[in-house]
Amino acid sequence: MDKDEIHLRRLPAAAPWGPHTDSDFHGVDFLPDSLSEVPDETGMRVNKKYSCLPAEEKGIHIINIRAIEDIGYDQHESTLLNSLSKNPDADCKYGLYFRDGKRKVDYILVYHYKKSSAGRTLTRRAQHNDAGARGAKQDPLPGKGVQMEMGESEPHTDCHEDDKRFRREEYEGNLVEAGLELEHDEDTKIHGVGFVKIHAPWNVLCREAEFLKLKMPTKKMYQINQTHGLLKKINSVLQKITEPIQPKVAEHKPQTVKRLSYPFSREKQHLFDLSDRDSFFDSKTRSTIVYEILKRTTCTKAKYSMGITSLLANGVYSAAYPLHDGDYEGENVEPNDRKLLCEEWASYGVFYKYQPIDLVRKYFGEKIGLYFAWLGVYTQMLIPASIVGIIVFLYGCATVDENIPSMEMCDQRNNITMCPLCDRTCSYWKMSSACATARASHLFDNPATVFFSVFMALWAATFMEHWKRKQMRLNYRWDLTGFEEEEEAVKAHPRAEYEAKVLEKSLRKEHKHKEKHRYFPEEAANKWRQRTDKEKLTWKDRFPAYLTNFVGIIFMVGLTFAIVFGVIIYRISTAAALAISATPSGRSSVRVTVTATAVIINLVVIIFLDEVYGCIARWLTQIEVPKTDKNFEERLIFKAFLLKFVNAYTPIFYVAFFKGRFVGRPGDYVYIFHSFRMEECAPGGCLMELCIQLSIIMLGKQLIQNNLFEIGIPKMKKFIRYMKLKRRRSLDHEEHMKKKQRYEVDYNLEPFSGLTPEYMEMIIQFGFVTLFVASFPLAPLFALLNNIIEIRLDAKKFVTELRRPVAVRAKDIGIWYNILRGIGKLAVIINAFVISFTSDFIPRLVYLYMYSENGTMHGFVNHTLSSFNVSDFQAGTAPNDPMELGYEVQICRYKDYREPPWSENKYDISKDFWAVLAARLAFVIVFQNLVMFMSDFVDWIIPDIPKDISQQIHKEKVLMVEVFMREEQGKLQMLETWKDKDKKKGENCNNHSPRLSLSHSGSLSSCHSYPVDV
Repeated sequence: MDKDEIHLRRLPAAAPWGPHTDSDFHGVDFLPDSLSEVPDETGMRVNKKYSCLPAEEKGIHIINIRAIEDIGYDQHESTLLNSLSKNPDADCKYGLYFRDGKRKVDYILVYHYKKSSAGRTLTRRAQHNDAGARGAKQDPLPGKGVQMEMGESEPHTDCHEDDKRFRREEYEGNLVEAGLELEHDEDTKIHGVGFVKIHAPWNVLCREAEFLKLKMPTKKMYQINQTHGLLKKINSVLQKITEPIQPKVAEHKPQTVKRLSYPFSREKQHLFDLSDRDSFFDSKTRSTIVYEILKRTTCTKAKYSMGITSLLANGVYSAAYPLHDGDYEGENVEPNDRKLLCEEWASYGVFYKYQPIDLVRKYFGEKIGLYFAWLGVYTQMLIPASIVGIIVFLYGCATVDENIPSMEMCDQRNNITMCPLCDRTCSYWKMSSACATARASHLFDNPATVFFSVFMALWAATFMEHWKRKQMRLNYRWDLTGFEEEEEAVKAHPRAEYEAKVLEKSLRKEHKHKEKHRYFPEEAANKWRQRTDKEKLTWKDRFPAYLTNFVGIIFMVGLTFAIVFGVIIYRISTAAALAISATPSGRSSVRVTVTATAVIINLVVIIFLDEVYGCIARWLTQIEVPKTDKNFEERLIFKAFLLKFVNAYTPIFYVAFFKGRFVGRPGDYVYIFHSFRMEECAPGGCLMELCIQLSIIMLGKQLIQNNLFEIGIPKMKKFIRYMKLKRRRSLDHEEHMKKKQRYEVDYNLEPFSGLTPEYMEMIIQFGFVTLFVASFPLAPLFALLNNIIEIRLDAKKFVTELRRPVAVRAKDIGIWYNILRGIGKLAVIINAFVISFTSDFIPRLVYLYMYSENGTMHGFVNHTLSSFNVSDFQAGTAPNDPMELGYEVQICRYKDYREPPWSENKYDISKDFWAVLAARLAFVIVFQNLVMFMSDFVDWIIPDIPKDISQQIHKEKVLMVEVFMREEQGKLQMLETWKDKDKKKGENCNNHSPRLSLSHSGSLSSCHSYPVDV
């Protein structure tokens, strides 16, 4: 067969003009009967265009084209074979438009195919059976219904590749039936990868916008209520002050008028401003509409229904994504929203500016816009929290020299000898050696800390209320009011895995049913198929997955506890080893060394387990097979948050509430494995160690996991992809020098994996800021500094590193809001226990008001220490070098409330312990209820919907009613006018003479007929 030979085969007259979805002419172009001679030319790009043409066409030729160039066949509806211009890439704006340069590419499907080693393009020829005959026969198996004719140099594709191609052809034919227009491109720089460009014409956009109830702006405009008097002056002053930090985008400017929005309706197109149809539906809306069609369109030849999600999961298509608006950098780049976002949002040089949230929403959709709006509100709210935290820290610095307990601990004249910190190897030590720890503890353990804990609890409540109000303003601006029905309808589409599981269940039942009823009547068989179509997964089907989830989560939580326990063993054993080998001067730094190294180990383990737990949470959710994407996302979030919460906070909970609580006393210590003594808190308490633990984990996690991983891993993946492509292109230098199409550039970007990782890192940070803020007042400051970088980092990632995600409508942040509220409530309880049990705030108050002789804190340190007679040490636990201090020790001190050795009930818990415990519990109850009440009061006093927004929403409803009332009145007036005309013409006809009327019978009928222009 010659390479330029053209094969013609006539279809039956019954075959409609256009693509056959039953046999799916993938890559086959149609020409009318009149085009019998075709120029014999070569070098045509494999570039096909599907279109729906009138069904009245009867005679159709199928043309298998080996190599044809510049065939021009133009029709008023569509162009089947596009003529190539001199610079086709420039005409289509390098992939943003179809080859004709007029139809915009709204979506891209990517697939892999086996490519010939001889040619640069794979020419596929399909021979199809008659569609009418195929309806009476049984559907062929995937991969067997189409026979491929390959050139001599082209290898025979296996059945698996045939099956994929078979499904693609049917699916694309169904897309054409749905009204979409397709164009193929396999002559790309990426070998073995083909692209399907999808365009939604105007009628399809209107139809789907009506189905989805998309609110679109109408011609009616109204004035937004403006503030008056003093508030107007204040707002104008604030606008002038904040003008330098406002982004230079049109969408961010304050608006005085707003277009009335209404769900799109084809019957009411006259209400909408359709002067510019090309921009009426923006690129985000167009891609959303196409994606809804892709999800709804099915491929049924593979014995079961498959949507785009199933086709992607099975590898029929390798990717599906909308295109970015264009390049964001370069000399001759046309202005576009992506470039504007890169300059005014995704740049570290504009870190001090507000985010252009409306432009973000316009480009990425409401769901991503709400995430960045929430992140911006959270970052703004961290500013007052950071200022108050700095003031509290500075107060501690200013009063450290006036703190009597730390002064007593540092006073060398107080000859207080402390009991050994470990058995045998450790000796007695002076309390004054812990002077630095005691002074540092006061920086975070002072009366201002209690105030800061109350402040942060109220701050969390205010932040939640502020966000609800901000969210309502965005809903009004983005026309999302009354969105619940559409949201549920969009998210109710079953996932591919769920459909596959239901299919497997129904096939299994059908097989069992056939085994039992081999001679089953046909009618009953049809009823059985209808019943299996309604099949769904029950709790019995999911029980193994639920059991696996329960056991898996318990195991992971147990693993976290085991790792924390291992770190405790490390601390105890390392402290004992350093005490043996260290010099006398180095023994004073043993505690700091052990604490710092243990925290670093904890940090490394937390970062590693975070990644592991994220993968495990996704796997556990997948085996549950949730029905919808919304259910999948909520279950994944719950599992991932539970595991990561336990992973991040377990070491901190141990230091805050368990360390030093179960150590026993000298002569009767508690041992682990009968050899390791439980570690104690420093004389100044465990709050300083809790502060070190919290600060290192928080800062390290933010620096390494949130920033380095987010920057480094995408860069590394991009570099690996670049090296692979460079290795492939080395064989074709000429092709490598060509400018890439837009869809090729976007294909090399990282796919969008959802907002769950972004939210998760911010929620964990919110926990660090609120849960243990009593021990680390500088946490809001470090969170603020991190978030300033995080916003621009995420923005740069979305604009430059990721494929453009499909825009998803949403009116809130979903389950994350409930998690934030839960953390805020839990923070009140935890801070109450930290203040009362971890810090010395309550013991100081008890001593000041119950035991102090002169109403001061003098003698507090001595009051918190108990005495121990060294002769009561158990055998083999006394220090090996009792004379290390230079004198013989008879009595040593330890921190606890116990009876002295000269008492009748020596070493028993004293009454002071119970008095302090009662005060601690009372403080927890009072603090928790008081702060909870104040938080609920803040929640109640601040309305969820701003007053001006509620007024504007009400005004919109009234205006919309007025518009429809006027429309109805206009219709009634028009009908009355028609009736009057009809009546007058009837009277004029009756006034004619009978003879004249009879002679002009045709005129009589014309009296009652008149043209009506609606």
